[in-house]
Amino acid sequence: MSEPRRTALDALHRALGATMTDFAGWDMPLRYASERDEHTAVRTRAGLFDLSHMGEITVTGPAAGQALDHALVGHISALAVGRARYTMICAPDGGILDDLIVYRLGDEEYMVVANASNAQVVLDAVTERAAGFDAAVRDDRDAYALIAVQGPESPGILKSVTDADLDGLKYYAGLPGTVAGVSALIARTGYTGEDGFELFVAPGDAEKLWQALTEAGADAGLVPCGLSCRDTLRLEAGMPLYGHELTTALTPFDAGLGRVVKFDKPGDFVGREALTAAAAKAEAAPPRKLVGLVAEGRRVPRAGYPVVAGGEVVGEVTSGAPSPTLGKPIAMAYVDAAHAAPGASGVGVDIRGTHEPYEVVALPFYKRQR
Repeated sequence: MSEPRRTALDALHRALGATMTDFAGWDMPLRYASERDEHTAVRTRAGLFDLSHMGEITVTGPAAGQALDHALVGHISALAVGRARYTMICAPDGGILDDLIVYRLGDEEYMVVANASNAQVVLDAVTERAAGFDAAVRDDRDAYALIAVQGPESPGILKSVTDADLDGLKYYAGLPGTVAGVSALIARTGYTGEDGFELFVAPGDAEKLWQALTEAGADAGLVPCGLSCRDTLRLEAGMPLYGHELTTALTPFDAGLGRVVKFDKPGDFVGREALTAAAAKAEAAPPRKLVGLVAEGRRVPRAGYPVVAGGEVVGEVTSGAPSPTLGKPIAMAYVDAAHAAPGASGVGVDIRGTHEPYEVVALPFYKRQR
């Protein structure tokens, strides 16, 4: 078994007393103190995350956009410089290999950000699929550390250490700038349901930036946050996690995310034929639908638990956790269409042989006040 990889902030996490865990081959902070307190800080103030395990892949060249149009399901060449897009890369049979964010950094430069667990798969697939185009694919996983500041206080905290135009930075956009004297790509996306920013920086600058943000956010209640609260935050916000809501066994249409597939873009793309069939099938007979479940009791559902109604299995939990914001356990689950409507009665989760009652709700569980 190979040693887990460590981020540029590893020593700092340990100095802060973080509980570390192996995540997709990386040693990552799970929590620093209380995951509930970290979760609440992001919802009400601000949290600081090390996301350096994410996989960055740079695609450059005159046909970089066309190469990505072919490799991914989105119309990437239509992105304006400085904007970002949520998209997916699918296998030829339509199964989801990963969900991605792609940034257009210049006329002939794009950055693809993959999940840590799939970064090598995505790199290999994009490299292979771009082979016939005038484009170069570069593995930039070691070129970046990634720090995120998330929460309602994050714009104010970041403004105090940068002169970049944050007010003009839209959601799903990025711009180069200097933060606390460090060169960074400043992106405004996120995985928490809150406003926030991701800062792509050279690994050697990561510690300086983390410390500067920590000091800038001290009066605003900023705290360091681990993967555990990141998971409860994204679950409340109804955001899918690869390996749970998204897998190679599902197409984007099965996951209720068919909107990311752009059939009207020029040229062919990998998976088009299979996804055309999946789209038609989903329209004719809706597949199981991804819904929210809110517990009436206290028992927490976990991934893989059966969803039941009338003594029959009608679905499966994909993610479950106690929700600090709602104060009760919640889950996302794929459920047969007949039981997927919000308020559907008689739905429960089989938790070790006991059918615990759950309310079916529309996703997300939590939506911030904009």
